[in-house]
Amino acid sequence: MLPYDRIKDIFAAHNGIMRTSELHNEHLFYKDIQTLIDHGLIEKVRYGYYQWVDKDNPSEAVIVTRLFPDAIMCMDTALFYYGYSDRAPLAWHLAVSKDSGKSRFNIGYPFIKPYYVEPSILELGAVNGEMEGNPIRIYDKERTICDCLRYMGKMDREIFNKAMRSFIADNGKCTPRLSEYAKKLRVMQKVKMIIGVWM
Repeated sequence: MLPYDRIKDIFAAHNGIMRTSELHNEHLFYKDIQTLIDHGLIEKVRYGYYQWVDKDNPSEAVIVTRLFPDAIMCMDTALFYYGYSDRAPLAWHLAVSKDSGKSRFNIGYPFIKPYYVEPSILELGAVNGEMEGNPIRIYDKERTICDCLRYMGKMDREIFNKAMRSFIADNGKCTPRLSEYAKKLRVMQKVKMIIGVWM
């Protein structure tokens, strides 16, 4: 097996988390992987994914973006990101295509709450952001608010109300973009009813 320092460097080059195929490319195979797990150097985070174990472990944001590169952060995660909620979500809220396999989200860590979205509207409002120094994909403010209106019946009432008030008070919001998204997401009536009176 490769020396400890070399393996650590390989994981570091992959942000501390690697797929089985990537380990194989580095000539680390099943027996090597098991040895590393037994020695507490790596741990399995889900089927086919392993992370390096030490105090410099990657943040959850890195793990989420590596495990679900096709996902877009949304709902409570986006609200917290934009400061529209002061409650850190207990799970990562991710928008994915409704054609995605459901079983891939059944993992012990990190906690994931998937939203299955029609492929035709999945990319609407998706932007690049940064969390804990790592690149992420996330819905912009206007798409996030439209999604809150779509799922308002399932949201915590306090989080929903704070999100609406925060958006209304936000000088950086884009009202034409909100209207454009609202039409495509069929929440225009709710926008007029809940937000329109304040704008």
